[in-house]
Amino acid sequence: MSTITRNRYADSVSGKLKPVLVILLIVAALAVVFLATRGGSTAKPADNNAKAYAGPFELAAADVAMVEQRSLSRSLPLSGSLTPLVQATVKSRVSGDVLEMLVREGQVVNKGEVLARIDIRNLGAQFDSQRASLDKARADLALAKTNRDTSAAMLKEKFISQNAFDSAQSGYDAAAASVKVAEAQARLAQIGLDDAVVRAPISGIVSQRMAQPGEKVSPDSPLLAIVDLGQLELEVPAPASEIPLVAIGQTGSFKVGGYGERVFTAKVERINPSTDAGTRSIKLYLSVDNADGALRGGMFAQGELVLDQSAPSPTVPTSAIRSDSGVSYVLAVEQDKLVRHTVTLGLKTDDNSFVEIRDGVSIGSQVLAAKIDALHDGSTVVFAKASAPPATAPAVAN
Repeated sequence: MSTITRNRYADSVSGKLKPVLVILLIVAALAVVFLATRGGSTAKPADNNAKAYAGPFELAAADVAMVEQRSLSRSLPLSGSLTPLVQATVKSRVSGDVLEMLVREGQVVNKGEVLARIDIRNLGAQFDSQRASLDKARADLALAKTNRDTSAAMLKEKFISQNAFDSAQSGYDAAAASVKVAEAQARLAQIGLDDAVVRAPISGIVSQRMAQPGEKVSPDSPLLAIVDLGQLELEVPAPASEIPLVAIGQTGSFKVGGYGERVFTAKVERINPSTDAGTRSIKLYLSVDNADGALRGGMFAQGELVLDQSAPSPTVPTSAIRSDSGVSYVLAVEQDKLVRHTVTLGLKTDDNSFVEIRDGVSIGSQVLAAKIDALHDGSTVVFAKASAPPATAPAVAN
């Protein structure tokens, strides 16, 4: 009976140990996984100094650019209105009624041509009066001369005193002065008659008619406006910071709406000595030759003034320029490798798309224009067969 009792007790103990063994097995398995994972994380780190991939890298034709010869310039935008350089407002110099206006707006007139006539009846009467006064003064002068000559002869024979002769001489002098006054007044009356006929002071085109026949005008009343379109002036504002680069004689170009792609030229004639109080800009005055009369006063012009221009020199796209510690360089393609060349930069285009290379590479060289970080000095490159650029001369070493 004792034996049977022991077996039952053993079975009871073994039944209680089975769950514990399962748990221990699971914990052991987790420990193995943890150790394996920890061992992987503590593996030897990768060598950061391992040699990077050196190529070959395949380039498309768009990834490189040719060093080309061209002239670059720096320009100042221009915008302003055109005004005739020579223009005149014709005014009346006398008072009276306008009898005739012989021209209208848009009509071409020549210098000295009759434009209008003003009633001269009053002026004519004044002129006749002054002519009569002049005739009387001349007659008085002739009589005074006779009296003086007679008195001189009588004084010589001592028939009269010196005082009597002096009186005759004084009368002659006064008559001579009266003649001069009368002549001056007659000339003024003649000028009035001449001014009643209004003539063109310049050759040009009538731009405005400000009086009509029958109107009463007075001295300085405006009658007509005449403009000469042969020479126009373009007045434009410029930033004060750009003025040091502006010089008399510089040329610019501009376009005017309605003339398509036609380009007109202008030349700097004057520079205002002071800035505008409101905008702090400085006015530039450019002359425009308009011999064919195509342009009109008041038209709006837009263009640019060339401030600085380089001689034909090597240029590359700005994207080809790289910088290292403030030093500019390019990567030239030479014998399937990229070679670094330090370059000296010059002018840039207004849109910053091209830059002048003053030294470092030669015309015809191929340089890397695409920004590809993996490419550097010494990288091996090949061109895709379908887009390989033509062979060029090697770059000039520094």
